[in-house]
Amino acid sequence: MPELPEVEVVRRGLAARAVGRTITGLEVLDARSLRRQSGGEDRLRAVLLGARISAVVRRGKFLWLRLADGPTADGAVSDGGGSDGAETGEALMAHLGMSGQLRLTTGETPDPAREASEGPASDPLRHRRVSLWLDDGSRIDLVDQRLFGGLWASPLVPAPDGLPAGEGSPDALLPEAAAHVARDLLDPAIDLPEVARRMRTRRAPVKALLLDQALVSGIGNIYADEGLWAARVRDDTPGAALSQRTAHALLRETAAVMRRALAVGGTSFDALYVNVDGRSGYFARSLAAYGKEGEPCPRCGTPIRRRAFAGRSSHFCPRCQRAPRPPRSRPTEGPSR
Repeated sequence: MPELPEVEVVRRGLAARAVGRTITGLEVLDARSLRRQSGGEDRLRAVLLGARISAVVRRGKFLWLRLADGPTADGAVSDGGGSDGAETGEALMAHLGMSGQLRLTTGETPDPAREASEGPASDPLRHRRVSLWLDDGSRIDLVDQRLFGGLWASPLVPAPDGLPAGEGSPDALLPEAAAHVARDLLDPAIDLPEVARRMRTRRAPVKALLLDQALVSGIGNIYADEGLWAARVRDDTPGAALSQRTAHALLRETAAVMRRALAVGGTSFDALYVNVDGRSGYFARSLAAYGKEGEPCPRCGTPIRRRAFAGRSSHFCPRCQRAPRPPRSRPTEGPSR
């Protein structure tokens, strides 16, 4: 599924072209994409129609559109700058799930004669589930082949720490549906030493801790494997076995990997992830461990191994990422004489 770099690429694309636009229409082609919406399509329609997109915000893998009053003082539809800007107190949540995409088009009707995409890629004609029409004639489409993603409205609540809620946020308000999500590694407000200390209180494998969105958000299978490889830590090392220095270094290395991925548009394998224009990212060419089973480790040349991990696959170098040492057992005293 799209991870932090991929979702951030989508956020930037939407922010550049959708902020200031007023939502003039909602088209629901598959109600399953609204299953998280209390009140269904009618409730979502009431929230969205006439609202202006004031910001596009991301925390971890979660994305939301901040909504403000859209009509101008005379009741006409805003052109993106004529409303009073009053916030509605709600945001449109977007979660991409396993295969979701947000595509921004000119609003032209797709050609029905177009052939479906080959392979596993989501087809923007057959897999379009929900569309938002904007006042400039453009359209934001939720394209989702596997239907694990979705859209829904959520009221805004204050972030517990009072700091900006996420990338692109103008203040400390975030959707109630995202209140449980921890800050991510690219968030300037994250306290990395504190996250490292919390990791070290847990006996769970360190990879499971990296994937725990309530501890640190935005990391999925790809960037967990890459961060662990960069920090020379094996996936099954218990959090409690890490030193503070190693735990902190692991978080820094994982953040660095995601920044490099973001710089080239994220990681795309099968076109299930593309940006708002339908273009793929290129970080797959720079992966060191993930998906590289049998290939030489870029650092030492040892073949990369793959094994099952919690229903996923883990990729690691058996030489660079050594198995964790078992805790030393205290010698038992013999019987007293």
